[in-house]
Amino acid sequence: MEAQSQGKPNISIDTDIPPSFTLGIEEEYMVIDPLTFDLKSHVDVGLLEKSQLLLHEHVKPEMHGSMLEIGTNVCKNIIEAKTELTKMRSIIWALCRQNGLLLGAASTHPFAQWEDQEIYPDERYRILIRDMQMLARSLVIFGMHIHIGIEDRGLQIQIMNEMRYFLPHILAISTNSPFWTGHVTGLKSYRSKVFENFPRTNLPDEFSSYAEYQVYVDMLMKTGCIDNAKKIWWDIRPHPVFPTLEIRICDIPMRIEETIAIAALCQAIVKKLYTLYTKNLSFRRYSRALILENKWRAVRYGLDGKLIDFGKQKEVPTRDLIRELLEFVDDVVDELGSRKELEFIHEILEMGSGADRQIKVYEDTKSFDEVVAYIHKQSTIGLHDDVGPYIKEMR
Repeated sequence: MEAQSQGKPNISIDTDIPPSFTLGIEEEYMVIDPLTFDLKSHVDVGLLEKSQLLLHEHVKPEMHGSMLEIGTNVCKNIIEAKTELTKMRSIIWALCRQNGLLLGAASTHPFAQWEDQEIYPDERYRILIRDMQMLARSLVIFGMHIHIGIEDRGLQIQIMNEMRYFLPHILAISTNSPFWTGHVTGLKSYRSKVFENFPRTNLPDEFSSYAEYQVYVDMLMKTGCIDNAKKIWWDIRPHPVFPTLEIRICDIPMRIEETIAIAALCQAIVKKLYTLYTKNLSFRRYSRALILENKWRAVRYGLDGKLIDFGKQKEVPTRDLIRELLEFVDDVVDELGSRKELEFIHEILEMGSGADRQIKVYEDTKSFDEVVAYIHKQSTIGLHDDVGPYIKEMR
């Protein structure tokens, strides 16, 4: 990639203490009625409570009762992350079946109406709706967040600044929300546009240091904009509590192999940028305004469009740039032990993202019910019917 340039970065980092590059993955699942294929609240059947008996703090409610969020443990490598995610998604799937429900992994439901969704009875959601009004009630979207362990806060900012360039590439791979309230949106990631209605979302500005970032946070808190830094919902951010850089731009993919491949790519990018730093090199930075142009292209066209190569100052097919990105990180992949998992990116480029596949089902059948059935089927690929061994393991 031409964006690489020589010259020491402007943030002082102690390279004697390298990042751990650990992984954590959060996924938000839709709960579906098998008769109507519409979203269905899990509150009445106690699905959350039953899930927490097995997964404890690793499963949480979200604002809408038709959504469940899971989060893995801190994983040392991508193989461990895949094992964790498979276990958790399999358990949620089993509990859904036992309670007459379906599991779905997509970032918008094809036809559900947000006005019909039950709000989970929790004080923090009541406050959020009071503050955000219809924006909060209509936020019936499902995402995926990837945490990469970077213990040095200054390094988190350094890598966040540089990694912003790659976020549209990552979004294009993950796009999985082409429909909204029964409409064909014409976008591959409609979730992205819905979420941008919230304040403090989208791409962050560049920060010269962690101290400058903290001044920004302190100003927002002092002036009553936020009561904690978790309400900064950027596409990438230093996590306010964990020693991680959190990548939040992705739609949730349908298949576990897709999630794991994207997580492996994010980890490899972080590792590559750090490796450049240890050699007194850095990745060239571009303005937020320019990167937003590429994000829009990813939102609109996904893998089928073109992104701008800012170094060459020309449009390049998105798939070509993603292949170039895979070459860019290739020299760190074996050290991370993620080559096999990362190879699935090539399969996504061939078969299309979740959005591409949803659109094809709809074009073939003209049925949103068939799209929902497809989402459910894809979401359970690679899961285990028998979760008994997982339950024994947790006991």
